[in-house]
Amino acid sequence: MENKVSKKKKQKSTFRKINDWLHLWLGLVSGIIVFIVSITGCFYAFEQEVKDATEPWRFVKQQDVPFVPPSQLLDTAKVYMPKEKPTGLTYSNAEGAAAVGYSYYVNEKRNFTAIFINPYTGKFIKKEHSLGSNDFNFFRFIIDGHRALWLPYDIGRPIVGVFTLIFLFMLISGLIMWWPKNFKKSNLKKSFKIKWNAKIKRINYDLHNVLGFYSLIFALVLAITGLVMSFEWFADSVYYVTSAGEERPEHHHPHSDVNYANLVANNSSYSLDKAWYATRIQEMDAQGFYMTPILKDDDDAIEIIAFQDNKSYYNKNEYYYDQYTLKPLRMKGDRYEEADFSDQLTMLNYDIHIGAALGLTGKIFAFFISLICASLPVTGFIVWLSKKK
Repeated sequence: MENKVSKKKKQKSTFRKINDWLHLWLGLVSGIIVFIVSITGCFYAFEQEVKDATEPWRFVKQQDVPFVPPSQLLDTAKVYMPKEKPTGLTYSNAEGAAAVGYSYYVNEKRNFTAIFINPYTGKFIKKEHSLGSNDFNFFRFIIDGHRALWLPYDIGRPIVGVFTLIFLFMLISGLIMWWPKNFKKSNLKKSFKIKWNAKIKRINYDLHNVLGFYSLIFALVLAITGLVMSFEWFADSVYYVTSAGEERPEHHHPHSDVNYANLVANNSSYSLDKAWYATRIQEMDAQGFYMTPILKDDDDAIEIIAFQDNKSYYNKNEYYYDQYTLKPLRMKGDRYEEADFSDQLTMLNYDIHIGAALGLTGKIFAFFISLICASLPVTGFIVWLSKKK
């Protein structure tokens, strides 16, 4: 009996040694990248709030008249971007400007320009070239670091994804290291409280150990939602688990009936306006709309997304119309409230990642969790350095 107990203790000790060794060296290898991704995530959490405070052209005075149709916005924008085709059109809420977006390439370099327009009058407000210009854009700099470490995206994004996976393991291995050997009062006190009156080495250790524990669940959520956006296989796996074994559907949408292509005189601007008015009648309380002005294929359907909440994206209703007959089309999961749990979770993923799912409170919380995540490599490195010395 004693031999069995001794053997189990030895196995447990070996497991803890391997876990501790992996936590140490993977932490040292991944520390700088985890710090960059986490600290840039802190700044990016408040992108919308900072832009709202510093970019007055995003707002207009509310008027007791309906919005002008999409065709009028496109005509205004064309004056300022005559050589490019619009790739997106948005209406905001009653106090927000509309915008026509242009994504295009110049010398193989991606550019993005937005033309802000008064949605009540159709008058031009501002031309903003946020990507591709030589002017420094703070939030573009932050998101490039967060997503790709300021490397080309096809190189940087996989690197960020791999090190986020390592960070996910680090959180779990850290919990194993944190777990008290026994649940005596003295051990529990060390595990749950920071001893602020101790020496600096002890305070640093507690900051790493205790803050790491308290932020664990939320850090796991940030890591998992980030991995969903990094790897298709990870997104498929999360969907498979949350849907009880179903495969994640590929991005799809209804199709227009091409049999009517030669029978119906199709004017794209006219069709978009009609689809807009049909959607607007059903979505009088929507806080924003997004649509693609130009369809690429003959069987594409007109798509208009109606966002139900201000400054979040998950709660949305998608409307589709045959581009030739304007017949309304439906698809599974095109209304957030009617979607299955796994589909709702997919829609929520980005808003959970930045904290927007819980409004400003959620963003503040995400900021502090990201800040703690950024501190863990620093405090962990100091712990290692102190022990080495």
